[in-house]
Amino acid sequence: MRTIQFREAICEAMSEEMRRDEAIYLMGEEVAEYNGAYKASKGMLDEFGSKRVIDTPIAELGFAGIAVGSAMNGNRPIVEFMTFNFSLVGIDQIINNAAKMRQMSGGQFPMPMVFRGPTASAGQLGATHSQAFENWFANTPGLKVVVPSNVYDAKGLLKSAIRDNDPVIFMESEQMYGDKGEVPEGEYTLPLGVADVKREGKDVTIVSFGKILKEAFKAAEALEKEGISCEIVDLRTIRPMDHETILNSVKKTNRLVVLEEAWPFGSVASEITYIVQERAFDYLDAPIQRITTADTPAPYSPALLKEWIPNADDVVKAVKKVMYK
Repeated sequence: MRTIQFREAICEAMSEEMRRDEAIYLMGEEVAEYNGAYKASKGMLDEFGSKRVIDTPIAELGFAGIAVGSAMNGNRPIVEFMTFNFSLVGIDQIINNAAKMRQMSGGQFPMPMVFRGPTASAGQLGATHSQAFENWFANTPGLKVVVPSNVYDAKGLLKSAIRDNDPVIFMESEQMYGDKGEVPEGEYTLPLGVADVKREGKDVTIVSFGKILKEAFKAAEALEKEGISCEIVDLRTIRPMDHETILNSVKKTNRLVVLEEAWPFGSVASEITYIVQERAFDYLDAPIQRITTADTPAPYSPALLKEWIPNADDVVKAVKKVMYK
């Protein structure tokens, strides 16, 4: 196993798939000449040329629409948004066309395309650049939503997303591009819609995804010293969601905490809570606890931002609450 950065895993996944299939191309702001805003497409212009690695104007609605049209004509576009906050400019094409075209055409138009880029807070970037939209896109039938938490998963999931015949929203993090992890030399993929138990435990289940999962691990290590054993489930794919892995873990531990980096109303945690109370209510020994950001726009102040975003201390408190400690 070799150690590479998150950005390198993303680049490898795209490059390997583009070598395999000439219908795949990458487009977005600064993906070509600049090697990507986060250097996640470094060297791809040199290898694949300007017809397959395309710098676009700052016009998300325009190039999202071009991608939709090209997918309808047999191509397999990868669209990079510099941040998913900017995807709101092109959300009409994603929601009203990419997500619906297969059904509206009676299956005549598969929509093999990936919209990828960073999501959620990346520090002091202000309210309009710090939003998590996983639950927004996951609310849309026709879209698949993937949020990896580490380097290994990112490469395997992105390769599967590119090969999928439905539109996939693939969400990364600006604060993870420099993360390092072990990745095999050879070919591998990870299936969409399958969660992963990252840490075995017996007292409480913590379900999370994306970069905020790191806070769950910090909390689990601290709680282990107090004799509380936490099982950590990484969703990896928000839609389709792997209910069985969550339910099996809850049936084992009888307690559930859900951690995510989004607003509380209509959150992924709300959906998980409903599924668990519907299908595993009798296994619960305590009410489910969810941990989200505060129900406000993200503050710029570092002191307020620290209070706004979930952290390991919040997880510890929630776990102790469900443990009645």
